[in-house]
Amino acid sequence: MFQKIHKYLENKIPERPPILREMEDHATENDFPIIGPLVGRYLYQTAHMMKARKILELGSGFGYSAFWFSLAVKGKGHITMTDSSTANKRTAFNFFKRAGLQTQFDFKVGDALKSIKKIDGPFDIILNDIDKKDYPETIDLAATRLKKGGLFITDNLIWSGKVCDKNQDNDTKAIVDFTENLYRDSRFFTTIMPIRDGIAIAVRL
Repeated sequence: MFQKIHKYLENKIPERPPILREMEDHATENDFPIIGPLVGRYLYQTAHMMKARKILELGSGFGYSAFWFSLAVKGKGHITMTDSSTANKRTAFNFFKRAGLQTQFDFKVGDALKSIKKIDGPFDIILNDIDKKDYPETIDLAATRLKKGGLFITDNLIWSGKVCDKNQDNDTKAIVDFTENLYRDSRFFTTIMPIRDGIAIAVRL
């Protein structure tokens, strides 16, 4: 049922810019996980409402989520991206250049957790989409780099329903631990929305 609802919603959203469609096709052809257009629209809406100017991504892939953020902040924003792949950086900037995006981008190649420890905030939004086993470690790092009222957004909290399984692999256990810890953390007020694969929206108090 969940997949049917997801497909229904995805079929109802307006057409995306052609290059975003190209990025979605690139992800499908290369079996590369991206947040998809449903979450992409949420990122745009959130950044627009907050008038976000400084955004940090933990795990940027080839730039799909940053593209959505850029559409919202336009030339007034700065997006710091992180990913372990130089090839993903090249692919991202190729898409950005062709789209004529005006946002300032800083793409740090390397381990996202190591990169964030060298980055000072405060940020308006931090998007978390790194290796799931490392999710629990991101909470404190995000809390110390977000402004008051800033948002910590994390993808894959439903994890294709595996979070409900009795026998869980290490990635799934890490997501469950992250979810429980984030809900309990007094520095945040957290809601989980069942969009696509589930996203956590945590407001820095």
